[in-house]
Parts: sequence; C-alpha cells; structure tokens
Amino acid sequence: MGEGSATAAEDGSSSPSSVSIPPRPPPKKLAVLPLIALIFYNVSGGPFGVEDSVSAGGGPLLSLLGFLVFPLLWSLPEALVTAELASSFPENGGYVLWISSAFGSFWGFQEGFWKWVSGTMDNALYPVLFLDYIRQSLPIFDHPAVRTLALLALTAALTFLNYRGLNIVGLSAVALTAFSLSPFVVMALLAIPRIRPRRWLAVNLQRANFRGYFNSMFWNLNYWDKASTLAGEVEDPSRSFPRAIFGAVVLVMASYLIPLLAGTGALDVSTSEEWTDGYFAQVGMVIGGAWLRWWIQAAAAISNMGLFEAEMSSDSFQLLGMSELGMLPAIFGKRSKYGTPTISIMCSATGVIILSWMSFQEIVEFLNFLYSLGMLLEFAAFIKLRIKKPGLHRPYRIPVETFGAVVICIPPTFLLVLVMCLASMRTFIVSGSVMLIGFLIYPAIEHMRNKKCVKFINLLPESCSNTPTVQSQEIVDEASVSLLLGHSCVKKEPQDFEINFDGILEKE
Repeated sequence: MGEGSATAAEDGSSSPSSVSIPPRPPPKKLAVLPLIALIFYNVSGGPFGVEDSVSAGGGPLLSLLGFLVFPLLWSLPEALVTAELASSFPENGGYVLWISSAFGSFWGFQEGFWKWVSGTMDNALYPVLFLDYIRQSLPIFDHPAVRTLALLALTAALTFLNYRGLNIVGLSAVALTAFSLSPFVVMALLAIPRIRPRRWLAVNLQRANFRGYFNSMFWNLNYWDKASTLAGEVEDPSRSFPRAIFGAVVLVMASYLIPLLAGTGALDVSTSEEWTDGYFAQVGMVIGGAWLRWWIQAAAAISNMGLFEAEMSSDSFQLLGMSELGMLPAIFGKRSKYGTPTISIMCSATGVIILSWMSFQEIVEFLNFLYSLGMLLEFAAFIKLRIKKPGLHRPYRIPVETFGAVVICIPPTFLLVLVMCLASMRTFIVSGSVMLIGFLIYPAIEHMRNKKCVKFINLLPESCSNTPTVQSQEIVDEASVSLLLGHSCVKKEPQDFEINFDGILEKE
C-alpha cells in the first residue's frame, strides 16, 4: 500500500479504494535468465583477473587444477547452501535473515555490516579497472585530474542505471555477459591448432607465490551468496534461485577454464611469468591479431560495468532488507518509483567513491578477510538451522542429513581459515577495526530506536536486540508468510518470542 493511501485512511476522509491517484504498478520481477547473469557478475564477470593465478601458481598446472578443484571444494558447497537457504527465506536481506534466524539479530546485523563493507570494497575496484583497460588505448586517462573526473562520472552513471530498476540491471547483465564472453569463444576456436597439451602440465613451485595464488582463486570464486539479498525481487524465488545458481556455476567454470586452456595451451611455457591482470589481451594479440586484442580489451571494460551493477544491486537491497527487518532506520527501506532503494544505493555509491583510492591488492585482501568472516557465520547458521528447525519449509533441500551437511561445510571452512591465516598484519588491523565499528554501531542504533529519534519500520523486542549470544530470533512459519512485508516482534514468554508480519512497507 502506498503512503498516500495510508494517510487517507488515517484521516477518515476517504477509504483507500476511493483515492483518485492510482497506485504505482509493482516493479517487474527478475526471471531466471537475468538472475543467472547477475549471479555470474556477482561471482565472476568473465576470465578477467584470473591471469595472476598462472604466474602466482608457477605455471599453468596449478592454475588449471585450481579452477577444477576449488569450485568443488568451495564454490559448489557455497552454492548449495545458498540455494537451500535462499529458497527457504525468499526475501530481501538474504544471509542477514539466515544468521538472524539462527543466532539472533545482533549477529545478523554483524553479518550484514561485514558483507556490506566487503561488497563496497569489491565494488570500488570496478570503475578503476574499467579506466585501466580504457587508458591502454586512450592515454589521456593517465592524467590525475582527468582520471578523477572520469572515475566520478562513471560511478555516477552506473549508479543512475542501478537506480532505474533491477529488471533493467538484470537485462543489461544478460547483454553484457554475451558481449564479455564472445571474444573468448572466438579465441578458443582460433587457438585449437596452436594448443600443445604438454604445456598445461608445466609448473615451477620455486617461483610460486601461494598467498597471491590462494587470494586470486578465492576472489574469483566467491560471492555466490550475494544475489540472495535481492530474493524478494525475484519471480518465484523458491524455484528460480536453485536453477539460477546451478546455471551460474556451469557458466562461471566454463568462462574460466576454456580461456585458460586455450591461452596456456597455445602460448609457450616461458610466458608464464608474464600472466598478470590484463594479459588475456596479449594472448588475443598472439592468437588472433590486433582486432581480437581490442575486442578483449573492450569486453574487459564492459565486464567491469556488469560487475559494478550486480554488486551495487546486491549491496543496496541488502540494506533495504536490513531496514525492513528493523535493523536499520526506515529511510534505508524507502523505494523510488522504480522500486529501487534510493538511500541505500546512494550510501553504497558513497562508499565506492571513498574506497576507490585504495590499491587493488589491499582491497582484495581486505574484502577477502571480511567475506571469510561472514561465510563462517553462514555455514554455522546452515548447520544450526538444520538442527534447530528440521521442519523449516525448504523448497530446495540438499539431499543429505545433518551429518552430511556438516561434511559439506568442512572443505570450504578449511579454505576460509587458510585465506584468513595468510592475511597480512595490516589486513588483521583493518578487519579488526571494521568488526569493532560493527559492534559499536549496533548498540548505537538500539539507542536511537529506544529514544525514538529515528523512525524504524519495525521495533524488535528487547530480547531480540540485546542478547546476541543467548537468544535466537525465530521466524514463524516461513513457508506461509512473507518475512518482510512489514513486521512486529511479539514477546510471548520471557525467553521465547516470534516475529509476526502484518505491517506495511512504506514507499516513497
């Protein structure tokens, strides 16, 4: 119900049905194909950035093995967990809902804060990478003033596209996916006569940089859970999410392995040390000529636009979902006439601009650490919900029992801990500071709620808001009610409460 209708009803001047201004039609929901494209861009965006795995791994062998083994140990378990939980909680907010249901709103808020900071850091990379590819053909972007203006203009333009509607973003992602991957299909075909399979087995462990290798692998294969934050905008999410996630798994693995097999098989092993960011353009030059090099450079630049749009959509709808849960002020839940969360988008765009001045290597390591913290919570929530709520409606359920669920989570948990252990001291300090800020923001928001100086969509009960490690927030009958159409917590017993949802989401 719109804001005008609610006001009229309260006045008593007219009933909601007699309001002369017709309500806006609801935004069009995302179908499976645009959702696959958005998940693809949340995770990958194409083989741009995987080149480092060849040089850091000491040759093609570890790179190719990595993109064969890591998806099985990391991507597939994360995708399976996301498919089950996203179909069980088909509302905006995604993993924030999962953690809140398992461990309470305090840890749900921390999960949301860590993932939002990590996602904003990730998104700050893409305008910079876009300009890095463009300046290879247009050196004017090397000038600091021109580069700064271009960075701001590009961020503003991509933010506006995000504001215009999620369906537009999804359809754009489909077109960008086709354009970004097409030169690699051509390159793979042209490379066939040049391929020598023995080159794929080359490895020099003495030249390997395992910290860089694992960070490259992890960064290129994470964020499968990101699209869950906009599940409320998906058409029939309980059926669409599992299909889209598994479609995206196949697309991501193919987009990495096919270009790597073609490039490392066609070029001499002596070039292994030259494989750094952007090297696929040189591979295209050797295999197809200047026209293929330019095509790959253009595809790389365009891919960064798709990565930016997918990430910003997920981050902004996560803030909207947290607002609808009552974790953030109501202003973050307000939507534009296009159905997009205006303030949440502006907040994410501001974070992107601030963080875009950090170095690429620092951003990747920082965001990987914060992302790992969030994923550890997600796997723990997945197991706890299997134990705590065996009767939870799960339209898609991983076909294993509780013991099998624990086994599925062991390999990715080991990789998460490994990535965190390989982090630098600076990363520990920065990540620890982010965690501390999150711990302080939560009681500050609770103080604002108690003082009623800021409007919230729902008021969580005290037991939900200030007992982070003891009480768990239980969501009633997730299969039959909408989690986020608006809600109020009702305390039934001193140590047992549920959430009922009968409020109204206020729109602009």
